[in-house]
Amino acid sequence: MNTPTALPPKLNYGGQAVIEGVMMRGSKAMAVAVRNPKSEIVVHTQPLNQRLYGGRMMRIPFLRGLTMLWDALGLGLRSLMYSADVALGEPEAKFGGPLAFGMVAFSFAFAIGLFVLLPKGVAHLFEAAATPIVSALIEGAVRLVVFVAYLWVMGRLNDIRRVFSYHGAEHKTINAYEAGAALTVESVQRFPLSHPRCGTAFLLTVVVLSIFFFAPINALGLSLVPAMLSRVVLIPVVAMVAYEYIRFSARHLSSPIIRAIIVPNLALQSLTTRQPDDSMVEVAIAAFNKMMEWEREGLPEVVP
Repeated sequence: MNTPTALPPKLNYGGQAVIEGVMMRGSKAMAVAVRNPKSEIVVHTQPLNQRLYGGRMMRIPFLRGLTMLWDALGLGLRSLMYSADVALGEPEAKFGGPLAFGMVAFSFAFAIGLFVLLPKGVAHLFEAAATPIVSALIEGAVRLVVFVAYLWVMGRLNDIRRVFSYHGAEHKTINAYEAGAALTVESVQRFPLSHPRCGTAFLLTVVVLSIFFFAPINALGLSLVPAMLSRVVLIPVVAMVAYEYIRFSARHLSSPIIRAIIVPNLALQSLTTRQPDDSMVEVAIAAFNKMMEWEREGLPEVVP
């Protein structure tokens, strides 16, 4: 099957690996394709809430990053839970529900505790003998080590390695589309595993930017609890700036400076992607094509 051509190539499509499958998101619709125990590809498609994805916020720089943050948490986790049901052979797999929103809250709290509060707590032990800048660097270094170690440990688990292979299939499929190549298994397999707009790159950018955002707060001399709360409050701000950076770098890949800057982002994806087999690529293509069918119903006004 050839690459769809009904939509302009400037649109940036995204996705996420799920259990035994891939979720693909456009500007108007999403599709998640999962291989069930019978080796059949089950696809769920639904329109995206245009009050969120097509509203004014998506046109405002920085604020649109909040939509993408919700996208990663809400839509991503609902897709993940749906895929788990399909992969386990549940006859009535559901997309969303109260449990999904509970998982969003739990996952968000876990991420804050591990990647935000823990590094601050460790850095606090050295604050009496360190300047605010040094304290911020220690906190950033701890956050980076925890982040990379977490990815490394997760990649050692057999089930997660399969998810990372589907992550590779997602990247290959989007890379093939953006290159104007045919969306066939043979064609898609020739493309690289990494992608400049990957969520891993976004998270690494958040980790690095947090050093610059949190250093001035250290100079205020806040006690531990208010300092931790300040980190939580600033998470949306850091995420908004990180999103704009990822967006800008992805649009200026022709610049040798940009290509040099994003080398760490691409390198880190070696921890979160694995080479997919043909059956995994087939699933990713199915999700992308189904999402594109919905996108063709009318040209979206917003470039995600």
